[in-house]
Amino acid sequence: MTARRALHFVFKIGDRNKTAHFYRDILGMKVLRHEEFEEGCKASCNGPYDGKWSKTMIGYGPEDNHFVCELTYNYGLSHYALGNDFLGMFIESAEAISRAKAANWPIEEVGGGEVVVEAPGGYKFHLINKPQPKDRDPVKQVMLASSNLKQSLDYWHGLAGMKIFNQDDKNATLGFNDKQAKLCLKDIGCSVDHAKAFGRIAFSCPGGELQNLEKIMKDAGQTILTPYVSLDTPGKATVQVVIFADPDGHEICFVGDEGFRDLSQVDPKGDSLLNEAMEKDKSDEWFAKKGGKASA
Repeated sequence: MTARRALHFVFKIGDRNKTAHFYRDILGMKVLRHEEFEEGCKASCNGPYDGKWSKTMIGYGPEDNHFVCELTYNYGLSHYALGNDFLGMFIESAEAISRAKAANWPIEEVGGGEVVVEAPGGYKFHLINKPQPKDRDPVKQVMLASSNLKQSLDYWHGLAGMKIFNQDDKNATLGFNDKQAKLCLKDIGCSVDHAKAFGRIAFSCPGGELQNLEKIMKDAGQTILTPYVSLDTPGKATVQVVIFADPDGHEICFVGDEGFRDLSQVDPKGDSLLNEAMEKDKSDEWFAKKGGKASA
């Protein structure tokens, strides 16, 4: 399993300008690439929507050795109802805390050298008050809710092949490699509600393993949201993908590592492409005349 990698978490965003400000100027992440699409993704990358949308990959470094964020923006949608499924991304960065305070960004002190800030849309980021590392990824882990920790571990450890690094009665930390960002599962003692903002966590594995992984999940009676498929990005590499849902409905995307390494190369024009797209996006003005954007 050492060849498998944690890649990114997908967030649906409504206000692209405010969101870009938060990730770039508060968290201190860099735009790695930006892509515009005229119609919905056949693997529902942007959710159950068929219209124009964009994808912005943003993080502290390339996905070859960093866990990053995928920001998906559906033109015309201003807000997504949050559930209790995503519990936070943990980042080691005293510098981000300083920037948040300097910008008067709301901060929740939770003790132990940790604060919580919210991105536009309500997603929580736990900032650990230690100098941001330069020789490794500052992103430590993503925490997702579980309604039954044993059931979740049977899936993520038993079927998906993740190693358990730490575990107690209510929490478990898993990953494919001790140097990668981890997945933390927290038993919340109730059903997991994904609402409309439901995200997706992505991993890569050697392309030759994808169909076997799909068979393992199918034989175990697990949910396959998108059977093995090839996805095209205009002008870039084609990537093989299979998407599952765990027993709590968390979406998990596995991509072929070979094609994804090509696709995920950092685009030096990414930042300017995002700025250009935001400048051209007049949907706020159009929807203002119609009584405001729609919410999901």
